[in-house]
Amino acid sequence: MEIRSTTDADLEAFVDTLYAAFGEAPGTAAEDGGGALWSAYEMDRGLLAVAEDGRPVGTAGAYSFELTLPGGAVVPAPGVTGVGVLASHRRRGVLTAMMRRQLESLRERGEVLSVLLASEAVIYRRFGYGPATYTARLTVPGHRKALAAPRAGGPGTAPAGSVEIRRRAECVDALEEVYDRYRRAQPGALSRPHRWWAAGAGQPPVSRAPRLVALHRDADGVPDGYATYLMDARKLTVDEVVAVSDAVYTDLARFLLGHDLAETVVFRHVPTGHPLRWQFTDFRAGEVTGDTDWLWVRLLDVAGALSARGWGADGELVLEVDDPFLGERGRYLLSVRDGKGVCGLTERAPDLSLDVSDLGSLYLGGTVPSTLVRAGHVREHRAGAAALADAVFRSEREPHCLHWF
Repeated sequence: MEIRSTTDADLEAFVDTLYAAFGEAPGTAAEDGGGALWSAYEMDRGLLAVAEDGRPVGTAGAYSFELTLPGGAVVPAPGVTGVGVLASHRRRGVLTAMMRRQLESLRERGEVLSVLLASEAVIYRRFGYGPATYTARLTVPGHRKALAAPRAGGPGTAPAGSVEIRRRAECVDALEEVYDRYRRAQPGALSRPHRWWAAGAGQPPVSRAPRLVALHRDADGVPDGYATYLMDARKLTVDEVVAVSDAVYTDLARFLLGHDLAETVVFRHVPTGHPLRWQFTDFRAGEVTGDTDWLWVRLLDVAGALSARGWGADGELVLEVDDPFLGERGRYLLSVRDGKGVCGLTERAPDLSLDVSDLGSLYLGGTVPSTLVRAGHVREHRAGAAALADAVFRSEREPHCLHWF
């Protein structure tokens, strides 16, 4: 078997092999709501596993994204995608060989981390990935959807602007601009490259599937938020709410919940700690379902990645990081002052020992270190180290990723 890089000429073979690996037939642009996901594939970042007879039997690819970190830094983040092995060639080491080759390639590019959405949670931890952001579905019955007046002022006290109803095709440029403003301030958010919007690749609102848009404008008429939604059988389903501030989010939520014909309003992607649940007059109004992992993170350069993000408290931690998939183990001193960190190899005794996949889970601040200590996955060598790590790794706001790839 050979693992080789792909070119544009391999697109058809790549897509056919991938779909066959999932037991499906390749779709068309029309069937995928106006833009198939593979229309955004970057074939210079793809891999094909080829059998001895020349037939492709496995695929792996990556998109070129940017990831916003706690503290506001933005770093390149290849989004691993299109990973599949034909059923006829599973359990022969094909996936392992592709993932190892891919990680080596990403390192050669100088990328300090990679991300993915895991189709199955048990697959990717062994390759060093850990769940780092979480999302939930919030379902609100129509008779319980009233929002309460804020008891201490703040967001929601008065409208932050105006809302207008548009079709997606009429305002796609505004959606792209608003999303880009939002993702640069939201830890855990990925960029949506222009080519995605242009191709209509992926899921709504990036795809061209019919959607209504609640477009929010500030007092000067500048778009600063949106929600895309569709009504079906009196159920209003919201793809996503994107807002540059909590006040704008509240305006959009109030608009969606106020739809007279909606017997149920479903928000598909809400951060698990979002304040919306606290804004209902009836605290039990929103039923949380589908509380699940979303973005998984894999550190490729531990020192580089830890030096890149901002931190929640000052202090020093020595982390002993085991990377069994790549056969590496290192001890790193993280020194944080005024929210900025410096990280490098050290011979000092460790404060915490952990697997690289668990470090990926901690990296964006969405998983609390002491939780993994209590779970038996992170070892605390010095009393108080876990509590310090909780404070240091804390993000200024809950990391969240809306983008699907």
